[in-house]
Amino acid sequence: MRPAIFLPSPDPGCVLLLLVSWLFNPTRSEITSLDSGNIDDTLNNADVALVNFYADWCRFSQMLHPIFEEASNVIKEEYPNKNQVAFARVDCDQHSDIAQRYRISKYPTLKLFRNGMMMKREYRGQRSVTAIADYIRQQKSNPIREVQELEEFNSLDRSKRNIIGYFEQKDSDNYRTFERVANILHDDCVFLAAFGAISKPERFSGDNVIYKPPGENAPDMVYLGSMTNFDLTYAWTQDKCVPLVREITFENGEELTEEGLPFLILFHMKDDLESLEKFQQEVARQLISEKGSINFLHADCDKFRHPLLHIQKTPADCPVVAIDSFRHMYVFSDFSDLAVPGKLKQFVLDLHSGKLHREFHHGPDPTDVAPGQQIQDLASSPPESSFQKLAPSEHRSAGTHSLSHFLITKRGIVDIWEGNKLQFYRTVCSALLCITTRVRD
Repeated sequence: MRPAIFLPSPDPGCVLLLLVSWLFNPTRSEITSLDSGNIDDTLNNADVALVNFYADWCRFSQMLHPIFEEASNVIKEEYPNKNQVAFARVDCDQHSDIAQRYRISKYPTLKLFRNGMMMKREYRGQRSVTAIADYIRQQKSNPIREVQELEEFNSLDRSKRNIIGYFEQKDSDNYRTFERVANILHDDCVFLAAFGAISKPERFSGDNVIYKPPGENAPDMVYLGSMTNFDLTYAWTQDKCVPLVREITFENGEELTEEGLPFLILFHMKDDLESLEKFQQEVARQLISEKGSINFLHADCDKFRHPLLHIQKTPADCPVVAIDSFRHMYVFSDFSDLAVPGKLKQFVLDLHSGKLHREFHHGPDPTDVAPGQQIQDLASSPPESSFQKLAPSEHRSAGTHSLSHFLITKRGIVDIWEGNKLQFYRTVCSALLCITTRVRD
């Protein structure tokens, strides 16, 4: 089913002025049109690249063209070297392979790249020349605070994650690698650096980088890899800056969903830090090898009452662990079983193997049936859900639709009758558009 696009009503006069200006006034912009032949070279050779993923049939894409070009003109005056800043665009209808590569599902989407690496956080600010230009200026600003004396480290904000580099000089390969990493991860960590005589007391065996984790008494961690190896330095720093278990909120939910990985999520009361700590420990103990295949998250039970309701839970049942595959949600048997060796890992492996989905629809696999027991006796029958009352189905009793249907939009859940059958719709709302698609099993 083709997505239905719901657009707010812009000022017609403003739209007309923008489009007329774009069509009839020559521009000095150099927007690079990307295709499979030039995309890698273009992005890899730019310190910062802002890419407009658009579709010609999309009205908002048409509106953004003149704004994007004028923002490019403004920035070009300040950064004339195209290797410093590049503005580029992708026609997603013509180059669907590129759209799929970067998981583009709405138009227009503005993605930021640094030396060819796509940043997780896309541009979500105002679609205006001033806002886009300010955003690029911010991305080009130095993400590292230079320290003038070591005593400044005594007043660090220890509620944040701090990465500190001690270097003999700025003009060095070691510092350039550090700077490149800081440009990518500055939203997740605070980066600081000391140079020359100021840093000398901390440079016992040459330049070095340390991590100061949150907490006044938390011990420092030292980077022991090659200072000039970007991949090693980035991997170490990312591991320190991006928590293994992240909090999901209504503000970052769309970003997390766009990463394209299923969720393993702990629902807990906000002040229940003990359950969160247990979950973090077991994830680190059992699931570190699954880091690239599933997102480990925790959520406030009070804020996410609606998703809990659809797995027949309430905040009184928390802590609750569940997997959201973006098709269904699957509930972990019992939080008290979290520390049973291998049980949480098997829960995740059962997702990857398809076992959870099969049992969602058909009951337990035959291999899980106790000797002498009939399969039909084991078919799951959790408490009746609110959806089951509206649209009875033999497949609805074992689970529920994805958390993402409720998470991404704060404007409500859309349940629509088509003929004699209730269809479930997901509405994704961004600053400028809403895309609604029917959810299929």
